[in-house]
Amino acid sequence: MTDTTRPLRLGFPVKVMGKPGMKSNDTRRWQKSPHLKASLEYVSEILEYLDKVGLDMYRLSSDLAPYATHPDMPQFHGMVAESDAELRAFGNKAKELDIRLSFHPSQYVLLNSPDPQLTKKSIWDFSSQAEMLDRMGLDDEAVMITHVGGVYGEREEARARWVKGWEQCPEHVQRRLVLENDDIRFSAADVLWIHERTGVRLVFDYQHFWCLNPEGLDMRDTLERFVRSWPAGCRPKIHFSSPRTEMREVKRKITAKEREKAKAGTAKPKKGEVTKTAVKATARIKTVLLPPIWTGHSDFTNPFEFATFMRMANGLDFDVMMEGKAKDISLLKLRPDLLRFAPDVAARFGIHAEDAEQLAREEKMLEEGVSAEEEPDVDEGAPLPVLEEVD
Repeated sequence: MTDTTRPLRLGFPVKVMGKPGMKSNDTRRWQKSPHLKASLEYVSEILEYLDKVGLDMYRLSSDLAPYATHPDMPQFHGMVAESDAELRAFGNKAKELDIRLSFHPSQYVLLNSPDPQLTKKSIWDFSSQAEMLDRMGLDDEAVMITHVGGVYGEREEARARWVKGWEQCPEHVQRRLVLENDDIRFSAADVLWIHERTGVRLVFDYQHFWCLNPEGLDMRDTLERFVRSWPAGCRPKIHFSSPRTEMREVKRKITAKEREKAKAGTAKPKKGEVTKTAVKATARIKTVLLPPIWTGHSDFTNPFEFATFMRMANGLDFDVMMEGKAKDISLLKLRPDLLRFAPDVAARFGIHAEDAEQLAREEKMLEEGVSAEEEPDVDEGAPLPVLEEVD
């Protein structure tokens, strides 16, 4: 049962950037026999870090149990059951520290594939992660977030196929699974349609709603409908992020014809093309600067945008998973920003004037620099780097 007097939570996904060297899962290759037990030791340290900096929601890596559902590696299939005591201890620690946990299986785990075997494998993946949450002894606020999946040429059929996939899921999966609106395929209206037929809980994604809302739904009304999809006593959660606004850097191959012109001193930029630096005669790759894509997440959250949203959502209770690329660092920056610019919103998250000095110290520490993110989270379905050959 949720304590309705408890301040709202702020969380981030998977990778810790504020403390170098922290690992979110056992990343060893299969030859080294990686194990869930090792992953739990890593994330136990993350829980201690979260408690120290006052963050109380965290998304676990979808690779927490490495190879646990790999069809060709049966030697790993029993690791969740083998880790029962460790999972229970980890869950107890999360509950003692009052940290809300979740999973977000990758974009390759989906229920609406036309391929029955892929659907079956996806249900296996969901079942494994739900089993981990169950063995941790966590309540129904510990969820697994998923998207509808692919359109496969026919939207209505794809939605209906998700409903059929849901019906194939065992009870412990249905109890944990929640559905999110996305930014390019299935809108808030689509997931509401599915909710009406399944009862699946919904997670409202703010940036996705702006990117894909062809039905013209009202944001406040839609948010209320998403929040009402959760049962009484179980606090909903939402996703929030600000869009990237900076130029994108895209690597493109330089053709032989372009190199010849560069050597001859007759090379000219293509119409409308902006390169990061002048293209050298010996170069094989050039970096082209392009406008932003609004589906991309920014490193940090715009505090004015977030405060405006939270004031619009006044009267609704939900925890917020912040999906800024700077992870925990984005939250360490957001908290003092909220206190500075929107103290009424800060108060909803338990941030008050007496916290100003401590938050200022943390903010100052950020100026000293943090560890860079080496690669995108698998959970977020980040695209691969673009490498194009241009005539």
